[in-house]
Amino acid sequence: MSTEPAWFKSSYSGSGGDNCVEVALHTEAVHVRDSKDTGRPPLTLSPAAWSDFTAYASADGV
Repeated sequence: MSTEPAWFKSSYSGSGGDNCVEVALHTEAVHVRDSKDTGRPPLTLSPAAWSDFTAYASADGV
């Protein structure tokens, strides 16, 4: 069984592959990284913090 996170790109990432955000979801954490610099440690958030962030980012007027 692999322990490597299953990364996926944001649905808002452009088709050109530039400036993409990748996310890996886990039960206890959400990892976020820059697709152009995958060697750096990812930003790790709680699922609640990720939910708050995505709700804010998708709100009207943002």
